[in-house]
Amino acid sequence: MSQTKTKRKSKPARRKLGKPMKGCEILVAALEREGVDILFAYPGGASMELHQALTKSRQIRTILPRHEQGGAFAAGGYARASGKVGVCMATSGPGATNLVTGIADAWMDSVPLVALTGQVPQAMIGKGAFQETDFYGMTLSVVKHSYLITDIREIPRVVKEAFHIAHTGRPGPVVIDFPKNIQQQVAQPVWPDKINLPGYNPSPKADDLELNEIIGLIEKSERPVLYVGGGIITGNASKELRAFVKATKIPITTTIMGVGVFPEDHKLSLRWLGMHGAAYANWAVSGELRKDTKGRVRKIADGADLLLAFGVRFDDRVTGKVEKFCESGTIVHVDIDRSEHNKNRHVQLPIHSDVKYVLGKLCRMVKARPIKARFTKWHRQIGEWKQRAPMRYEVTKEVLKSAHMRDHLNGKIDQVILPQHAIAMLFEHSKGNAIITTGVGQHQMWAGQHYRYKFPRQFITSAGLGAMGFGYPAAMGAKIACPSKEVIDIDGDGSFLMNIQELATAKIEKIAAKALILNNQHLGMVVQWEDHFYAGNRGHTYLGNPDNTKETYPDFPAICAGFGVKCERVIFKKDLIPAMKRMLAAKEPYVLEVVTPYTEHVLPFIPAGHTVADMIY
Repeated sequence: MSQTKTKRKSKPARRKLGKPMKGCEILVAALEREGVDILFAYPGGASMELHQALTKSRQIRTILPRHEQGGAFAAGGYARASGKVGVCMATSGPGATNLVTGIADAWMDSVPLVALTGQVPQAMIGKGAFQETDFYGMTLSVVKHSYLITDIREIPRVVKEAFHIAHTGRPGPVVIDFPKNIQQQVAQPVWPDKINLPGYNPSPKADDLELNEIIGLIEKSERPVLYVGGGIITGNASKELRAFVKATKIPITTTIMGVGVFPEDHKLSLRWLGMHGAAYANWAVSGELRKDTKGRVRKIADGADLLLAFGVRFDDRVTGKVEKFCESGTIVHVDIDRSEHNKNRHVQLPIHSDVKYVLGKLCRMVKARPIKARFTKWHRQIGEWKQRAPMRYEVTKEVLKSAHMRDHLNGKIDQVILPQHAIAMLFEHSKGNAIITTGVGQHQMWAGQHYRYKFPRQFITSAGLGAMGFGYPAAMGAKIACPSKEVIDIDGDGSFLMNIQELATAKIEKIAAKALILNNQHLGMVVQWEDHFYAGNRGHTYLGNPDNTKETYPDFPAICAGFGVKCERVIFKKDLIPAMKRMLAAKEPYVLEVVTPYTEHVLPFIPAGHTVADMIY
């Protein structure tokens, strides 16, 4: 989308005249008219007027995060869990710039978000005023649309357009920058009933010729695979997807963003693919390839001859060496965003369409004329791959000789807690029903691998941007969106520390979001890459106390106690399940710290820019 300031005036078909209000009050009323009931906002000089107006709202609950980034991530978590537009707000200058990472995260993962920022008075813009930044210009590359309000009369239209743009088509963030002088002005608002955005078509639909071509390709195929992503979730198309899989018997793999669109315990599920995805999913798409002792690639078994890519963007963490991704297959790419077609991977049949419409129509077509093929041989091959390379973990020789075993466990191998085991136990004792958020790192991948997901919006993670510090604020937002659900942030010690201050928000606001911290005292994913590519040389990846490496640092139970939040530390395996049960039984914020060895690597692993022939599993 292009960006614009608010000088253009549209002409809605119908308008309703309101009573005279200050600009700040008009904005709050406009938010109420859009159904906003939750707002994450940190006040400052340029947004005080807005906060004063919010105190008078009976509809909007304003939650004070302890950092603007935490507020932006919380709004993103709320949006991801609910499907609604998340809303965050900050003052000008540093308050606004602290939102940027959360806005960029929403942009990368197609999350509907409206970010409101106070701005210095119009007369001071461009003059280096206190706490002035060009937030409109600064965020142009990571928003779907931007507004700088220059006329109080434009507020109702701008807000209505912003919410419409944020949640339609391919969702994304919208910024509204709001000068303080306009917040203080008084005007009689005119409330538009309709949106008038010429040229904006958020719901394109495939034609029958394109859909018949898909059916024809399926009928000719011997090894089809469905490759689906976050577009299925944002398009609310999970029901249609499941019906399509049932009707066609096509195996299905997802991106990390697509986790939960199809139950992972289903026999046709390949779970997720890519750098740390299931080996059998990667083989199913690109074929089983291996390198001999001389580095020559040999094909062991063929991969997909037809790849139905629905609501995905072929990102590098999935494709690896992109030209080798599904090299021998015909690729159909259905996406609501035309710009994604042939951007990363050339495809044979690009279709610009709402994916829910495509899947629904395909289901009706297949019901009227069932596909004869049942792909029995293909299912057998996939079954063999699943048996040969399941998601698994074991105590390795690296663990046995680690400082962890010496300093914490006194060599007691039966007491070591592997991070994968902790997540598997969480899955078991939460009965697989919890909403899981994550930080970014090894724990993020293990959370995807060892907790089995069964419904959309169950796995919430910063996939595209990979923003550390995302996990706990996102858990708060998800818990507010789904108060009856158990919401647990699976995090690492490094990632959790980046927004640990939000424990205060959770405590004061009574948000019962929980955290499982897998504490290995290191930046685990960076350590893994150091081990593979830098001969194990440590480039500032140790997070503990170098003066006392035997202690677990920092003292998370003490920190949590300062916030008034219960925290337990578990070192021995025998203590894990009782502690986990106490965490799950809690009706308030709760942190469970599990001390784990740093020598564990996330497997499978395809190094960046490589192919399945280089996969370690």
